[in-house]
Amino acid sequence: MMAWIAMVIALKEIRRNKLRSFLTGLGIVIGVSAVIVMVHLGKGASRNVTEEIASLGKNLLILSPGTRRRGPGGTRSDARDFDDGDVSAVEREFEDVIMAPLVVRPVTAVYANANVSTTAIGTTSKYLDIRDWAVSRGRGFAAHEVAAGSRVCILGQTVVDELFQGEGLLDVSFRIDRLSCRVIGVLEAKGQSAMGSDQDDIILMPLRTMQRRLAGNTDVSQIMVSVSEERSLAAVSERLRALFRERRNIARGAADDFEVRDMKEIAAMVEKSTSTLTALLGAIAAVSMLVGGIGIMNIMLVAVTERTREIGIRLALGARGREVLLQFLIEAGVLSTLGGLVGVLLGVGGSLLLTMKMTLPFVFVPEIVAVSFLFSAVVGIVFGFLPARRASMLDPIEALRHE
Repeated sequence: MMAWIAMVIALKEIRRNKLRSFLTGLGIVIGVSAVIVMVHLGKGASRNVTEEIASLGKNLLILSPGTRRRGPGGTRSDARDFDDGDVSAVEREFEDVIMAPLVVRPVTAVYANANVSTTAIGTTSKYLDIRDWAVSRGRGFAAHEVAAGSRVCILGQTVVDELFQGEGLLDVSFRIDRLSCRVIGVLEAKGQSAMGSDQDDIILMPLRTMQRRLAGNTDVSQIMVSVSEERSLAAVSERLRALFRERRNIARGAADDFEVRDMKEIAAMVEKSTSTLTALLGAIAAVSMLVGGIGIMNIMLVAVTERTREIGIRLALGARGREVLLQFLIEAGVLSTLGGLVGVLLGVGGSLLLTMKMTLPFVFVPEIVAVSFLFSAVVGIVFGFLPARRASMLDPIEALRHE
């Protein structure tokens, strides 16, 4: 009963000083909403990156010549490319994997009066299987086209939009640098990658077509190896490393001049990094809640001074110190709780709007919402205790003399 009466008095006092109550709770509102927005954006970014990495292929290993140097630019050390012999060696040693060699080259595509700079990838029909990439119009490469190095190509949606501008394009021929190529299909749109590059800004052609007619050699830029779920990626990775050390005559103890990247490990590393960054941003935003708590303490101290005579009257009429303490604690708790509730609504709504604007997935995190709300209530009570105790310790006679 006593707590209910104290609650009613506290609500009346908050309603009587609307502007001051609003400004008092504003710090809590900002703190709670900032924490929720930061955490949700971080989780959305983490989900986006891991999904993009996963879209490159399931259980995927990527072999690249050279090794990345640490430092700005991520440059590579000089190392010779792979060749057709390396591709054949992987096919012989690993019969139960799906493999796709790649030759990547920047090109200029020309059709009628339009021309665009894009990236051409010479590969096999297995590339689409590994990337889990569908052809939305037309078809993929036939086996005889890959074997013969036919002048056919499959276009990404960005190339279609910029070069053909909505015209009918299947079986139409256009020029890639000095090579005339016939369009047989259009890839399903994938959009931007996690690193911001346009995945649809590509042209696929048979590997031999790229090697013979554009590159003029048998070099291979990368080899993608997709491993079944039943097999260990680590075991296949070690076998590949041993095979290529032998083929490239790397002495025992010498560093590799190639890389075998495990996309699962990269995804786990990225997720860990983004989780750490999210926690850091959330902790920084939580500081504003403490600032809001200090604001509540200051305002409550002012309120105790303003209401000294009122407190004195209550004490003179028989109110006990703990009742006065409870009233001021409830006022501080109500202010911070209301601020926390408004902060939750603004934080969740703001997170939803920002993730939509930034084209990130919205990942709702109920734990952080609950923790932020409870923390806001605790902050109000903790920082409201000093003013409440000061009010409860007033001497009734001295309080009645206060002007």
